[in-house]
Amino acid sequence: MTDTPAREVQLVSRPVGEPTAADFAVVDTELPTGEVVVRNTWMSVDPYMRNRMRDVKSYVPPFALGAALDGGAAGEVVSSTAASHPVGATVLHGLGWRTHAAGPASAFRVVDTSVAAPQAYLGVLGMPGLTAWAGLTAVAGLQPGETVFVSAAAGAVGSLVGQIVKLRGGRVVGSAGSAEKVAWLRELGFDAAFDYHDGVLPQLREAAPEGIDVYFDNVGGEHLEAAIDVLKVHGRAVICGMISLYNATEPAVAPRNLSQVIGKRLRLEGMLVSDHHHLQDAFVAEVAPALTDGRLVARETVVEGLDAAPEAFIGLLAGANTGKMLVRL
Repeated sequence: MTDTPAREVQLVSRPVGEPTAADFAVVDTELPTGEVVVRNTWMSVDPYMRNRMRDVKSYVPPFALGAALDGGAAGEVVSSTAASHPVGATVLHGLGWRTHAAGPASAFRVVDTSVAAPQAYLGVLGMPGLTAWAGLTAVAGLQPGETVFVSAAAGAVGSLVGQIVKLRGGRVVGSAGSAEKVAWLRELGFDAAFDYHDGVLPQLREAAPEGIDVYFDNVGGEHLEAAIDVLKVHGRAVICGMISLYNATEPAVAPRNLSQVIGKRLRLEGMLVSDHHHLQDAFVAEVAPALTDGRLVARETVVEGLDAAPEAFIGLLAGANTGKMLVRL
């Protein structure tokens, strides 16, 4: 290792199918300069990053080859000429996958670590938390007493979806990828939970014999097909993610039952959390007190060191995480 003070993870090839360590490189760089300079202490890896590794037009530009990736990160200000961002402050920003970040003060949001630990702003009080809350309230229009099915329920978004449903007086069913994850969902208060490897549709029908009002989709494919079968008339599906397809090299087979959308008058709506940033204050007002008093639990899977960031991302896509997958720098 050289004496240069900063390091970053670069994308060096575009994955075909499942990403591998060879698609990434950890390189030494010069310490960046700017109005605010931050030493990153935590970074996030998230499923949406897989689509940014493709060179295709989307709602967010693809990652460039031979350049640092980016994503949510938290860190400590080590140099600043902005009074609003003093040295020592903890900030949240979008320049992860590197040890140091720099830019104008407007690129960094100072966060209150007396409310929650810095990494919480990358999970329960950050993008995953807002995704869960806004998806249920603004997109699905969740009502008390309704039944919600959420896939990838042991992940950062899914585990919060389930708990928010319970906080709001609903019933929730979750699917996950192991017996251990299913057991954790039951500890969280899910009314029913099952391992999707044992078949989605039969278990969903058993868990929700009267049907579901809302499906919160993080997986797509077989899960979405099963949900369409079990959704009630005028049911709603929040299409948040389709992780089962992110590494696919062939078009998806399911869902094969979209004709039910007509007869049931279903509403399937895609969501991007970036459309809901105006709800941040309302989201925090409900979720932060529940986190403080223990009514809501946020679990984290932590991988140590920047060099392990590609491993953390690859593991995330394979379901290696319970709760939010984070890298501690």
